[in-house]
Amino acid sequence: MKIFKYLAIGALVALSLASCDKDTEGLTDITYYPDLKMVGDEFMIVPVGTAFVDPGCTGVLFDKNTGNSIDVTDKIIVTGVDEVDPNTMGFYYVTYSAAGTDGYMASVTRTICVCDPEVTLDMGGTYETDMSASLYGAAQNPFSAYAANYGYTSQCTGIKFTKLAPGFYSVNDLLGGWYDQVRGFRAQYGSALGCMTGYVSLDNEGNIDLISSHIDAWGDALDYIDDASFDEESGVISYFASYAEGAVTMRIVLNRVSD
Repeated sequence: MKIFKYLAIGALVALSLASCDKDTEGLTDITYYPDLKMVGDEFMIVPVGTAFVDPGCTGVLFDKNTGNSIDVTDKIIVTGVDEVDPNTMGFYYVTYSAAGTDGYMASVTRTICVCDPEVTLDMGGTYETDMSASLYGAAQNPFSAYAANYGYTSQCTGIKFTKLAPGFYSVNDLLGGWYDQVRGFRAQYGSALGCMTGYVSLDNEGNIDLISSHIDAWGDALDYIDDASFDEESGVISYFASYAEGAVTMRIVLNRVSD
């Protein structure tokens, strides 16, 4: 009986190994992706009214059959070039993609900023929220009252407007710290998921326009901002922000503390 038992176990092991060999037949151990390198800068500034000329991209791929790298530049697929409008200020994206040894794609993306180089006004810097002048909701109660109630902070700080090009800025929280600091998302979750990040533009008259925005907590964006301006003399940014189809509204006032 013991001999029969051992023979049965041996047969099962052999069958299992044969099945594994069959299942893995034809699979490669390593997948090689193209090494793509953009010619020129990853972030390009194009003056409005000037034609965009794509610098291009090069690529090489390791050939596991020969052990050599081969040029696959002519295999690169380029998308987004036709969408760059040199007469409309904003951000555009050009993506370069190519297939690897097993058909899996690799890609890199270039950002093109069409801007007005004549914009010299600069609102870049770090800001603090004016907790008394910044108001929330239809009742227009100040941030300071809510901050005292929630107890996470008495002052929202570290609101950054980073200059990317003349008149274009990235912002780390367009809500002035409302969810991130007043409502305590950072204190509770240890991350910036409550920050409404985004991009804005500025003209020489101090008018601010929203380009895009995003908040990780809910995966959506602002409806719009309105009555938005920057005063160079006082270093104050102010705007009305609408979120969640108008269910959340705020008057944000920010004071610059450093350039």
